[in-house]
Amino acid sequence: MPLWRIFSHPSTFSSSQREGISKAITDLFVSYGLPPFYVVVLFIDVDEKGCFVGGESKKNFVRIAVEQIARVMMGPETEWGKARRKAWMDRINGVLKPYIIDRTELEWELHIYETPRDLWRTQGLDPPPPFSEEEKMWAEKNKAIAYEVEKS
Repeated sequence: MPLWRIFSHPSTFSSSQREGISKAITDLFVSYGLPPFYVVVLFIDVDEKGCFVGGESKKNFVRIAVEQIARVMMGPETEWGKARRKAWMDRINGVLKPYIIDRTELEWELHIYETPRDLWRTQGLDPPPPFSEEEKMWAEKNKAIAYEVEKS
């Protein structure tokens, strides 16, 4: 359940660019097995009177806040964990490249934070375990469907 909030001036992205970014972000997470409906992208328009960087009004600034909820990343304590985290950030850069990175007039920042899996629900349901048959069913149906939770 990634939630992307993209803060920018109303004129920064056209409707087709917003749709393209949203589709590219969704495709990225679906490639890791997440149901498409988990992916939410919100474009939040902020005009130059509402965006200041370093105390100065900005029209060309884009701020992206990503919440990763359905999957959490391995910590940076090991070399493998560091490499995985860097690879993920590089994949995100690949998604953003045609829409933001290649646009030299834009200044931008991105950060990711993660929510523990036990602190979110969809349609009032606890999410199925990652990569489980139930999660695959949610992906196939592209919606939350009640399932029986295994008791331990």
